[in-house]
Amino acid sequence: MRFNFTTAGESHGKALVTIVEGMPSGVNIQNASIDHELWRRQQGYGRGGRMKIETDTVEILSGVRHGKSLGSPITLLIENDDFVHWEAIMSSEANVELPKNPRDVKRPRPGHADLAGGQKYATRDLRDILERASARETAARVAAGAVAKQLLSEFGVEVRSHVIKLGHVQAVPLLRDWDDIAKLPVDSPLNCVDVVAQEEMIRLIDETRDAGDTLGGIFEVVVRGLPIGLGSHTSWEDKLDGRIARAIMSIHAIKAVEIGAGVANAGKPGSEVHDEIAFDGENFTRLSNNAGGLEGGITNGEELRVRGYMKPISTLKKPLRSVDIDTKEEQAAAFERSDVTAVPAAGVIGEAMMAIVLANSMREKFGGDSFDEMRRNYDSYIEAIKAY
Repeated sequence: MRFNFTTAGESHGKALVTIVEGMPSGVNIQNASIDHELWRRQQGYGRGGRMKIETDTVEILSGVRHGKSLGSPITLLIENDDFVHWEAIMSSEANVELPKNPRDVKRPRPGHADLAGGQKYATRDLRDILERASARETAARVAAGAVAKQLLSEFGVEVRSHVIKLGHVQAVPLLRDWDDIAKLPVDSPLNCVDVVAQEEMIRLIDETRDAGDTLGGIFEVVVRGLPIGLGSHTSWEDKLDGRIARAIMSIHAIKAVEIGAGVANAGKPGSEVHDEIAFDGENFTRLSNNAGGLEGGITNGEELRVRGYMKPISTLKKPLRSVDIDTKEEQAAAFERSDVTAVPAAGVIGEAMMAIVLANSMREKFGGDSFDEMRRNYDSYIEAIKAY
């Protein structure tokens, strides 16, 4: 049994659609929980004008009845409020009257999918590429992740994120306890535990906006409550760290992933890296968590910690040099409405992708057509782990 999803829709199209498969029947599914995650994705100091236009809410079209999953595919719809201004330009009809400015894109943006996508899909209007390559698609992912979170919560699994670096400004210390992260207010401007560093980050965002530039950074996703034994060492494709890395890397503008203290560990001797094992009278424990909760591609019962490294956003108000694909003449790159930074939002998307991967691992491990069956399988396994 697998938990997976697919998304459809363009940035300025009529709507985004997500289809989630693999949810057992009988799981509580709340619209309000999905809407809250969508709201969180739109927050963060340094976001652009699009966040003021869209008020993302979900409509559940299938797979849920009276607040409970049916075991069939769950279809989620998020309408694009801005579509009213793009109806002709984004029409699916062949013979439609276009406005005087059809908003064709001929000057690809460095760092974006524009040029490589245009060449691959043989289109002379790069809007055909950027509409789907846009990070607007991640709203659909967050909706799917919110559904996954509702399954995980039934087993006491919690997923959170926080920002540890923005531009050159780094939170101190980098490693934060779960309780510190959990106490972050929902309206935190940058979702950073270090309030001194956060104020400096805000000043940096203001300076960068004035300069017409953009910023990247690092977020960390932390998960607690996972059982021992998700993932496997037996096959490369079943190693959970590989699946997580792929999921986080698939997020727009993410260029590197770190599990645990992976980057720092590379420069240390093994005696300072590997987490020593103890037994507290009831359970095996680790005396540290440099591995980030994964050993051999398997969860080991410690907190799962994963960092995503986000590059600066590719659309700059002060454009970089580019070339017109028709005239081949040097031009400034095209500008689409954009953010100065979106690292806090990337953390929320990281939570969603993490939740989806973990929900899939839970479904693979514990199966069941109904939640009650899945729960029985889970409880039986936990008893076996305790008896080991």
